[in-house]
Amino acid sequence: MPIKVLLIEDEKSLADMIAFFLQEEGYHTELIHDAKEAIGKLNDYQPDIIVTDLMLPDLSGSELVQQIRRQSTVPVLMISANTMLNERLKALDNGADDFLCKPFSLKELDARIKALLRRSGPQRLNGYNTTSPVAAQVQSRISVNDYRHSLFVEGQEVEVTQIEFAIMRELYHFPGKVFTRNELMDRIKGGDRAYLERTIDVHISNLRKKIERDPKNPEHILTVWGTGYKYVM
Repeated sequence: MPIKVLLIEDEKSLADMIAFFLQEEGYHTELIHDAKEAIGKLNDYQPDIIVTDLMLPDLSGSELVQQIRRQSTVPVLMISANTMLNERLKALDNGADDFLCKPFSLKELDARIKALLRRSGPQRLNGYNTTSPVAAQVQSRISVNDYRHSLFVEGQEVEVTQIEFAIMRELYHFPGKVFTRNELMDRIKGGDRAYLERTIDVHISNLRKKIERDPKNPEHILTVWGTGYKYVM
């Protein structure tokens, strides 16, 4: 069961772009264009997180959050082109959990959503299929996005080479499976096999430096002596 996002945005082009992005990332997204409809939808839809514009046609985002807080503790991420500090503080004082200024990166929006879900407690994840991409990413420090060919650690994108990403993608999508060096080489397309065979351990070492808290004592990419490597979430 995917994580449910209630998106409230009256600027249609922006709303459609955000909704499409969230759906591509695996979220179930309900798009609404005004505050009154959002309040009516809250109990029926029961979102896991709300993303709302500060300025809506019928209510301000701050007034909307006040009404939401009368019936729910769902995390609320406010977005707005208004960068005035007093407006941001007002929104937070009225019950918003975070504030993101326009224009913003969709990657940052995704990272903020995941951070709020982590902060709101593990109960938000109860009942979700832990094999779904979004649930797995929220529960783990590390996430791999095949669509964007990107690796994230604690919500921050990490630069990796093509070979490092290919190795990480294989390990990440099969947590607990032990891969031999030959299996990893066979799954990496377009590489020089002789070159890879000599350097696979070097690539693993580089990945550990980028994702592990302590590369010398890894907790995610583990060596299975005499066999190869496995990934632990």
